[in-house]
Amino acid sequence: MGVRLEEYAPGRWRVAKSRWPISSSSLPCPAVISDTMPPTEQVDGKFYESKSAFRAVGRSLGLIEIGNEKIAPKRRSTDDRAIKAARRKSLRKAVEQLKSR
Repeated sequence: MGVRLEEYAPGRWRVAKSRWPISSSSLPCPAVISDTMPPTEQVDGKFYESKSAFRAVGRSLGLIEIGNEKIAPKRRSTDDRAIKAARRKSLRKAVEQLKSR
């Protein structure tokens, strides 16, 4: 079996690869995640077989599921307007001092 090539631009070739990943599952939709899980105890002492119910109880009790928490976006220290204004003022002063020499 030879290597199959495909032309992706005029005069440019590459090895043809499958467009879809090969599935190791015999299920018709292997990428669908089920809502069922083995019975698991939540902090309230009850057992849950549904992931959505388990998560809903955790959220109502104020728990954070690791990997699903909302992380506040990072801000640069230079985003502050006062810092930018002070920098501009300092640069203007330095330029004026150079021009006055």
